[in-house]
Amino acid sequence: MLERGHELKCQSLAGVVLVFSAGKGSIVGSYTLYRLKKAGLAPAAIIDIECKTITAVGCIIAEIHCVDQVTIERIPSGAMIVVDGDSSSVKAQVR
Repeated sequence: MLERGHELKCQSLAGVVLVFSAGKGSIVGSYTLYRLKKAGLAPAAIIDIECKTITAVGCIIAEIHCVDQVTIERIPSGAMIVVDGDSSSVKAQVR
């Protein structure tokens, strides 16, 4: 379900690093990440403050790197982000 007036409404997530505070919703959210991946429309990685089960399961089944416990306020919108899921490191560079 889309939130009314959300700034990402109608924006493509394909190949971008999606940064948000925490996921919410039901198991459908996990399956949505999987469907996006199968369609070639999934984010390249996800960064959040607190990885909820919905996001974690979706990232696992879709094989999307996810890093949490990140102070997302330090990542400016539109920044070039390098995510290393194996070491849980995130580097942001302003374009």
